[in-house]
Amino acid sequence: MCMYRSIIPVLGVIQIFVGLLNIGFGPGRTSMYPGDLTSLGAAYWLGAVYIITGIFTITLNCCPYFVSVIFAVTVNIISSVYAIIGIVLYALDLDNSSFIGLCQNSQPSEEYFNECELLAYITQRLVIDMDITLIVLAVLQLGVSIAITVLGIRALCGRWKEKGVNDTEIHQPILKEVLMTSPGAEKGFTLMFGSLK
Repeated sequence: MCMYRSIIPVLGVIQIFVGLLNIGFGPGRTSMYPGDLTSLGAAYWLGAVYIITGIFTITLNCCPYFVSVIFAVTVNIISSVYAIIGIVLYALDLDNSSFIGLCQNSQPSEEYFNECELLAYITQRLVIDMDITLIVLAVLQLGVSIAITVLGIRALCGRWKEKGVNDTEIHQPILKEVLMTSPGAEKGFTLMFGSLK
């Protein structure tokens, strides 16, 4: 139980960290055409969704009640959808990141064109590396959101299978039950704290 209870806040912190990195990389981008990531503000709204999801995941550890588990599962499902949208948007931006075209509209001097071409190449490499980093972070966010969703759904289904849920049980902690019934949880608990028998 202790092992899984300590993982939930770590997963929430990872979600907040991914959101902060998305927001942090947002101002460093320039808009190349209408409808690109910068003009959509994608880094900001993706980051906000990831941070809000992380906050609800961390509060799930503090308040493992029926309603909070349902809400955390819902928010993590929404975050999974946004992570997929982020992966698609960053992949599209990765495909359309070319800065060489900016040099063709500049002064005709050969020396200036070579310098412009070098700067365009460096800028293109930075944007490509940033997009790859954000794709990896979106995949990480997707994996964390799916893991928390599975844990939460498992907790809810386990509660409904044992007995019908009535109004007094809605306010009872349920996350502890699913963590102890997870595969290997009893073995890990026995190894850490000894047998309860």
